[in-house]
Amino acid sequence: MTPLLPVQAGGAQAFVADLARGLAGRGHRVELYCAGGSEIQGVELVRVEVGAASRSEAVPELRDGFERLFRELRRRGADVVSQHAFDAEAIELAEGLRVVHTLHLPPLVPGVVAAARGSAARFATVSHSAQAAWAAAGLVTEVLPDGVPDWQPEPGPVEPVALIAGRISPEKGIEDGVAAARLAGLEPLVVGGDYDHAYRGRLSDLEIRPPLPRDELWRLMSRSAVTVMPAKWEEPFGLVAAEAQVAGCPVAAYARGALPEVVAEGAGGFLARPDEVTDLAEAIRRCLQLDRGRIREQARERLLLDRSLDAYEEALR
Repeated sequence: MTPLLPVQAGGAQAFVADLARGLAGRGHRVELYCAGGSEIQGVELVRVEVGAASRSEAVPELRDGFERLFRELRRRGADVVSQHAFDAEAIELAEGLRVVHTLHLPPLVPGVVAAARGSAARFATVSHSAQAAWAAAGLVTEVLPDGVPDWQPEPGPVEPVALIAGRISPEKGIEDGVAAARLAGLEPLVVGGDYDHAYRGRLSDLEIRPPLPRDELWRLMSRSAVTVMPAKWEEPFGLVAAEAQVAGCPVAAYARGALPEVVAEGAGGFLARPDEVTDLAEAIRRCLQLDRGRIREQARERLLLDRSLDAYEEALR
């Protein structure tokens, strides 16, 4: 269990906070069950204290935390539960509730796959790419797409910067993004929190800025020439790609996972062959020719949170 904070640990945590606030804003009574230490404005929080060990996947402590969470949930009651934890314990302990489990990751963890396949509950995932991956693992899901809040970028100069934002871990392919940015003649700017210290050590020649509150990250996107997403894994959605386009910033990405669904080729950015740095550099160059106003316009039609709220209201109804 990761606390939900103004600087979120990842895209799934950011989306859950947005979803809770969005549904509350539509007149639903929303209780957001979360780890102790969480700080989210605009929604009622039910905090569950979790020991440090349970945040590092020590199974007995993790299960204890989820047992306390679901005891409190059953005591308080709920008409319906939207469950987002990617843990076998959360799936198992929700049995008997009116619940929709959203799987924000591909079927990477055998225990989670087994728990999902053994459950009679409804399951959703966040993209058609992820849906296909779960189908191959033997689980039928529906698609409840992620989305991002709308905001109005401030007018200002665009800097010759290639932004790479997200957790600092090997599957994000940061070294490819840095190399491609330099080939395209831009200065790479990496922003994110450490997830893999050994991998972080291999990037010692880079300045890596700490993660930012989302409004500051969006403003940075609006000033950056391009956002680069050189994913080395099957990206299940790619919230950064959606946020960047809403900010009017084009996205250059490897065509992997759900990124072809999120990045509108030729309208919101350009896609490159996976693991081909020179192709990614060419995608960056092509991004610089796009009209930033049109990037934002097409993103607002496809990727805003309202689309997600509509889908969740229908699923939970």
